[in-house]
Amino acid sequence: MSSLDDKTLERLLEGELTWNELKPIISGRKDKDRFERVLKILQEKVSWKEQILLPLHEHLYIVSKEGQRLVKCDCGHEFGDYKENWKLKCRVRVRDTLATIEEIYPKYMGCDPEWEEIREYYCPSCLTLLDVEVVPPGYPVIFNFLPDIDVFYEKWLGKKAPDK
Repeated sequence: MSSLDDKTLERLLEGELTWNELKPIISGRKDKDRFERVLKILQEKVSWKEQILLPLHEHLYIVSKEGQRLVKCDCGHEFGDYKENWKLKCRVRVRDTLATIEEIYPKYMGCDPEWEEIREYYCPSCLTLLDVEVVPPGYPVIFNFLPDIDVFYEKWLGKKAPDK
C-alpha cells in the first residue's frame, strides 16, 4: 500500500505542493513502488511510445528504443546515446555581454562577461529551455549526469534493467 496517492505524486512532480504538504513527504518513509509509479505518471504525459528508463532532467528522459538507450525530450526530439552529452546537440544562447546579462540581472548585479558567460541550452525542436550554465568564457560544456542504469536497476530496484 502506498502512502502517497497518484494525484499527490503527480502534484509533487509538477512542483505544485505547498511546503506543508511537501515536508512530510521529504522526511517520511519512501514508498517501495514510488519509482515505478513516477515512471508511469511521466510515461502518461508524453506522446511517444518509447519506455522511459530514467528521468534525466526536467523535460528530458533516458528511454529505451530498439535496444538503445537515448536521451529524449518531452516533445519527442532525440538527442542520441545517453552516454554522450546531450547539450552538444542543443540550440545554445550565450549571454556574454553586459546588455544580454542585464536582460536577466539588474545593473551591477550580474556577472562580469570577461569572467563568466551564461549559456542557455534549448531543445532544437520545441525550443524548451533545458539547462543553464554559468561558466568562464571558453570553459567546456558541462556533462551534468551519467547514470549507471544497470546498477541502478539491479542494486536499487532489485531487477534487471529493461533492454539489457
